[in-house]
Formats: sequence, structure tokens, C-alpha cells
Amino acid sequence: MGHNVPMSASDLFSINGKTALVTGGTRGIGRMIAEGFVDAGATVYISSRKADTCAEVAELLSKEGTCIGIPANLSTEEGCRGLAEEMAGQVGSLDILVNNAGATWGAPLPEFDEAAFERVLALNVKGVFHLTKFLLPLLQAAGSQEEPARVINIGSIDGIGVPALETYSYSASKAAVHQLTRHLAKRLAPAITVNAIAPGPFESKMMAATLEAFGEQIAAGAPLKRIGRPDDMAGAAIFLSSRAGAYLTGAVIPVDGGIATTR
Repeated sequence: MGHNVPMSASDLFSINGKTALVTGGTRGIGRMIAEGFVDAGATVYISSRKADTCAEVAELLSKEGTCIGIPANLSTEEGCRGLAEEMAGQVGSLDILVNNAGATWGAPLPEFDEAAFERVLALNVKGVFHLTKFLLPLLQAAGSQEEPARVINIGSIDGIGVPALETYSYSASKAAVHQLTRHLAKRLAPAITVNAIAPGPFESKMMAATLEAFGEQIAAGAPLKRIGRPDDMAGAAIFLSSRAGAYLTGAVIPVDGGIATTR
């Protein structure tokens, strides 16, 4: 089946014509990936909680290609089911799912209560699981052993090393996302690959306060001496979604300027 046919580099990294869903796609890392996918010729669906923001960003990204916004709250199983049903009404198959929607929370240990855990675990771990589960029929319709569908979970270097901040539920949730990635990768092979990207510091709403206070120190502390750019994140996601990334599954890839990998 053309195994020995040399492929051009542009084909190797192409996601042109693929259909993708990026959760939490209106800002931060999700938006970086959504924008990269749109520029690369994919039809991109983005979700976020706020309907107006969703529509606004979809309209903006549609200037470069095709982007459709679907509001969804992925912190409940019902919300995940709703988004999957909405997708099934729009597309017959889904090539790429990026589970990016997430929440964080910081509080001193004695004050770190149930709400601080529930909100973060519900979205960051259960949301990733339930949405992937409900989208399986669409992913299976797109994927084959030869050209698998792709699931990309957004973890964090805080799930690899211990963060400086008191974000207990966040770091625990991201370590869980990395293990869930491996577990699903084994279960869903060979027609679907499941990998995680573990970002380091990038400009996002979640990171805004931290970067404002410590941005220069964080950049200085990274072996590559800067924080991440949108194209760093888009590039990693496009690689995993293209033919070039088709033989990776169950991998957790730190995109972090070397912070976690050289710690």
C-alpha cells in the first residue's frame, strides 16, 4: 500500500482537509492550536463555555480558513455528551480531537478545600475522559491502522515535575491526564493514537498573573531562555496530527523550553 513511496515533506506534515475539534479553543493554548490548524487547512471546531466568545473567535479565525464555534461546558458528563452529539450532527467523522479545556486553582494547603479539587478534576480529568468516550464513534469513522485518527490531550509540565505554586489539584490532574493518555492509547490502538502535549510557560490567561510577576525569571530559568510562542505549540500539535506523527501513541511530549526535561 505505497509503503516505500517517498513522501514530500509538505505531505508529511500536512493536515489539509482534516476535521478537528479543539476544546477551550477561544484562548491560550487551545487558541494557538486552533489557529495553527486553521492556517494549515483543517476544518476546525472550537468549544468554550461562553457562546459569544465562541462565536467571536470562530468568526475571527474563519478569516484564514474554516472555524466553527460550539459552546459547551465540559465539566459534566452531560455537557460532554452534548458537545459530542452536536459534533455528530455536523460531521460524519472526526480526524483530530484536542482535549485542551482546563481549569487551575491555587490556595494554601490548610485552605485547599473540596471545591478546589472538584472543579479542577471534573474538567481536567473527567472532561477529557467523557468527551473522548462520546466522540469515539466519530474518531473510529475517521481512523484506520494505516492513517489513525488522533487524540491530543493537553497535560502540563506541572504533572511531570513539582510546581512552585500551591496548585495541588492542578498538578495532580495533569499527572492523571498523562496516565489516562497512556491507558487510552493502549485501548484505542491501532485506529486512533492518543498522545499528550505537556506545555511549559506560554502566554495564556491561566499563566497571565504568574508571567506578569515572574516572567523574566521563568524565561531566564528555562534552558532555551524564553517562554513559549504560539507557533511552538501549533507546531507540536500539527506534527502529532499529521502523517509525520502517525507512529507515536501514548507519548507525553514536553513543549517547555527544556524546563522539565533537564530538571
